[in-house]
Amino acid sequence: MPQRLRKSKLYTGTGDRGQTGLFGGRRVPKDHPRVNAYGTIDELSATIGVASAFIRNRALVKTLQSIQNELFNIGAELASDQPVRRKARSKSTFELGEKQVRSLERLIDDYDSRLPPLATFILPGGSQAAALLHHARTVARRAEREVITLANIEQVNPTILIYLNRLCDLLFALARYANKLSRKREITWQKGA
Repeated sequence: MPQRLRKSKLYTGTGDRGQTGLFGGRRVPKDHPRVNAYGTIDELSATIGVASAFIRNRALVKTLQSIQNELFNIGAELASDQPVRRKARSKSTFELGEKQVRSLERLIDDYDSRLPPLATFILPGGSQAAALLHHARTVARRAEREVITLANIEQVNPTILIYLNRLCDLLFALARYANKLSRKREITWQKGA
């Protein structure tokens, strides 16, 4: 007979005084730059999840879910108070590498190739999915700033910053693509309007 997993309580009470534990055991204030960084990564993943709920294109949803999985890995890496080392064939490490950045670059090129060139800036909006992907892009930019703040005081994998920068570009392309799928016209910026 298979062993049943015991369900744990959702609350522990250990953070009731404004502290939280990092992987590795160190306790820090909940407003520590490290917590802000991985918390914003979590917010970004949730925002992408909301956008996915409004997308019917399976390939696009799969792309977004893959990004959410990578963001979970990044959050885990940022939640560690010790440098993460990549171990050969180990699935227990979280360190982001060049492979994930190159994967985003291929996605950017692929989705951008399906879109008409831009002659001017566009305003975030259009379909619900596109508007939410634009929102996710702005959360990604905030996550990037939070990671920079953390990197100014503690060691951070520099590839995370590159990944977040590329992710912002990808989310922009995906928002445009979502509008194309929905046959929504992009709203162009009107200077001085």
